[in-house]
Amino acid sequence: MKEISPPRPPDDLPHRRLCLAADVEQYSRLDTRTQSAVQSELVRTLDEAAALTGLDRAAWTRQPQGDLEFAVLPEATPEHAVLGPFVHHLAVRLGDRNARPAAQRVRLRMAVDTGVVADAALGHAGPAPVAVARYVNAPQLKTVLATLTAADLAVIVSDRLYQDVVRSGRLDLDPAQYVRAHVQVKEFGGYGWIRVPGHAPDDVRSALAEAPEPKPSPDAGAPSRTTLSQYVHQGAAVGRDVVGGLTVGLPVPPPQASSGPAR
Repeated sequence: MKEISPPRPPDDLPHRRLCLAADVEQYSRLDTRTQSAVQSELVRTLDEAAALTGLDRAAWTRQPQGDLEFAVLPEATPEHAVLGPFVHHLAVRLGDRNARPAAQRVRLRMAVDTGVVADAALGHAGPAPVAVARYVNAPQLKTVLATLTAADLAVIVSDRLYQDVVRSGRLDLDPAQYVRAHVQVKEFGGYGWIRVPGHAPDDVRSALAEAPEPKPSPDAGAPSRTTLSQYVHQGAAVGRDVVGGLTVGLPVPPPQASSGPAR
């Protein structure tokens, strides 16, 4: 009897990919000529760090946004290599560059997450691209970089990556170097883990103490089965709870209030 192979999924289905965003700090304060130079330096520095790590930047799907580059990495990219060696080389290259005489200092906030990604008309859609955009703009990450003035790079990774990759026991990843922060930006809420290369975790904690408390969402007081940040994508609600869990399905309405005892 001839064995029947299972059908292959369509190529346009979303795939789980690693997403990364790198944003230049205080870019808007620069004049036009300097902004152009800084953009070139950002791309060059990311290229150099990737090459030193053995990552092929030509295979990254990159979406430049002026002072920020958002990238979706190939499915085969080793996540530990991005969180470990790539971050290390990026910090070193930034430090070397900024030490040059008369160089315009470039300081970066970087966010990394993994999750469902689909191609879309304006770039990419899915929970991971949304989460990375929120993480890189987290007030806690901005406060840490603003407070630790000697730092050139501050990195935040999602709770999912921290639990699955950072805590995997690899020698190039030390969970103790990361400090947890609850991020609430727009409709997104979740935990992230912040690391500043060259600075001790206690320095990060002290800086976080100066960060504003996350503002609760307008419906925070409404009863619900779990605290969700949701948005609708192609008729399905995609949400992330405050412990980093991901849900995809129909929107979850809050339970109806009862005027009497349950029967």
